[in-house]
Order: sequence, then C-alpha cells, then structure tokens
Amino acid sequence: MSSGITKKKLFRKEVILLNTLCAIATMIAFTILVGIISYILVKGFPAINWKFLTTAPSFLEQTYGILPMIINTIYMVVISLLIVLPVGIGGALYLTEYSAQGRFVNLIRFTIEILAGIPSIVYGLFGALFFVTFFNMGYSILAGSFTLAIMTLPVVIRTTEVSILSIDLTYREAAISMGVSKLYLIRTIILPCSIPGIITAIILSIGRMVGESAALLSTSGTAYDMPNSFLNHVNESGATLTVQLYQCFTEKPPGMTDETPFAIAAILMVIVLTLNFLTSLIGTSFKKKG
Repeated sequence: MSSGITKKKLFRKEVILLNTLCAIATMIAFTILVGIISYILVKGFPAINWKFLTTAPSFLEQTYGILPMIINTIYMVVISLLIVLPVGIGGALYLTEYSAQGRFVNLIRFTIEILAGIPSIVYGLFGALFFVTFFNMGYSILAGSFTLAIMTLPVVIRTTEVSILSIDLTYREAAISMGVSKLYLIRTIILPCSIPGIITAIILSIGRMVGESAALLSTSGTAYDMPNSFLNHVNESGATLTVQLYQCFTEKPPGMTDETPFAIAAILMVIVLTLNFLTSLIGTSFKKKG
C-alpha cells in the first residue's frame, strides 16, 4: 500500500517538473520571438513613410522606395498559389481517395517528404536551368513563380493529405450508404472538412514564398522597375522584398539608410500577417457555407 502511494507521489512530482520545464521553454521561445519582432519594429518603423511605400529607388534623386518590390512580392504569391493549390489539393485527393494503397503510393509519399526538405538553392538551380534557360523565360516573375510553386507543392500535398486522412470515417460510410458518387462525396464532405488543413497549407506556403530569396535570385532576377503593364509584368525581371533585403547588405542602393533593411523586414511581417489573416477569413467563410 505504501509503495503505491509513493509511486503516485513520484508520478505527480514528475508531472509537475515536466509542466514547469515546458512552461519555461515556452516562455524562453516566446521572449526570444517578441524580442526579435520588437527590435525589428523599433528599428524599422521610423524609416517607414508614405514616400518609402509608394515610390521606386531613384539614382537621380538619390531616394529609396519599395513599391516595385511590394508589387513583385504580391505577384509571386498570387501566381504561385494559383499554380500550386489545384495541383497540390488534387494530388492529395488522388493519394487518399483514388489510388490503391501500396508500395507505389508509399514511394510517392516518401518522395514528397524528401522534396519538402531539399534546400531552396537547389530549387533555384533547377528553376534557372529549366524555366529560365530551357523554356527561355529569362529572369522573370513567371519563372520565379513556377519555381516557388514547385518548392511549396510538397508542403501543400502533405498537409492536405493529413487533413483528409483525419476526417471521421463515419462521414464517408454514411455518404456511401446513401449511394452518392465519389465526386459528390469529395465535393460535399471531403473538401469542406479539409478546409482547416488546406488553410494551414496555404499559410505555410505563403510564409515560405514571401521569405524566399535564394531561389529567386537565379530565376526572377533583381530588377526593381515599376511595372508598365499589369499582364506583361510577369515576363519581366522583378525583385521581391526578401531579394531586395539581401541586396541591401551586398550593394547599397541609392538613398538607403542603416534603418532601411529593418523597415523592409517590418513591411514583410505586415504583409505575411495580412495575407494569413485574409486566408483564414476566406477559409472560415467557406467552412461556414460547408
């Protein structure tokens, strides 16, 4: 009897110790994160003004603005998502709903996980050889968008697949017992129930797209001219905010100050948070309709 009480006391002490260590680790991580964000915002916000946000860098006037880079970043994200979402969600549906489970499907899943861990510079090299050279796209936003789409495709497929596999089997069984078609099952049950996972995939993809620079240096180029045409701009070279942030440390653009890199980093955080908020809002709307 006494040994049982002693074991319970030891177990409680272990649980308390584990909870305490987890709380300390969480507070350390949170403090570091808040410290980094606060430092960037404090250093960057004084350099942000209307002219900084609405003009392009000018050698003649010796002024610096980031409007072309903001436009290029939005172009990259939108085009890449338009490419990767249909392919990624379709691939996840095939792996879970249509394919016969076996060695071949397991090989596909293993390959997807490997592709998700490949360094971005390797994707940049592939994009430079395949899109820029072989397809003769040159350094362009379209070549960079295709490269980003390939980079984020494994994340979209894997995250969506996990979300689909987590759906309660009773939903499927009830639908099948009613004699509905596979397409109707996917449209009315599988996809609406997978919305949270799809939103997670989109948010992760946006974060990687906006924060990418290595792959874009060799595919989209480093130009920061204002677009002359809405449609033709995709065929032109264009630097994103992260590429321009890298250039701030390698070659100092005209009119740039020591606070400019921090200002660009602050704008990047605002863009990512805004896109994530809009994505969650749209996903919540679709979920309510479903």
